[in-house]
Amino acid sequence: MNIIVVGCGRVGAELAMRLTRQGHRVAVIDYQPEAFNKLPADFTGRIIEGDALNRDVLQRAGIEKADGIAVVTSSDSTNVVVAHLARKKFGINNIVVLNYEPQNRPLYEAFDLQVVSSALWGARRIEELLYHKDIRPLYSAGNGEVEIFEFTVPPSWNGRTIADLLPEQGCLLTALTRSGKALIPDPGMTLMSGDVLMVSATIDGISVLRQKMKERQEV
Repeated sequence: MNIIVVGCGRVGAELAMRLTRQGHRVAVIDYQPEAFNKLPADFTGRIIEGDALNRDVLQRAGIEKADGIAVVTSSDSTNVVVAHLARKKFGINNIVVLNYEPQNRPLYEAFDLQVVSSALWGARRIEELLYHKDIRPLYSAGNGEVEIFEFTVPPSWNGRTIADLLPEQGCLLTALTRSGKALIPDPGMTLMSGDVLMVSATIDGISVLRQKMKERQEV
């Protein structure tokens, strides 16, 4: 793939390196020449010094033939404008942008952009790891709005059904593993102590599930 990375900060340099090592053709744009020092010595992509808000700079990077563009500068306003320009003026639909300041997230949503908020995702992930040991997060979609969790059915839920355990909203069963064999069970299936469940859930959904498990353990 031909990919343009706008911004050669910590994220941009790491992304550009990973993409080139996967065999993609990469062009990196940054207006500060010293930013390119973050790239490894074996970087084989192209570097373009200039302001990505300038159409000529984007054209020098080969945007007419680009299969995708990642806009990862430390300026949210720049990221939004460059992404909008790439979509509207050059017809690029495969665009991913970095949200630098969480309070600016609505700006990206207003332009309907595929956004990654590293601060928001990181904070949610650290929160989960710090004090949620009963239900373990395995995978995060988007910026953590939906996650896949894994937990072991405690003795207090032995003999109850899956429907009894799961909240009505915001939580869906992905798989159940019993005696080493995984299956997608019916909601009416009876749980056994030691079953391992995987669920996909929103923040609200997993909070309700944790509360239900806690209340039954206290009975």
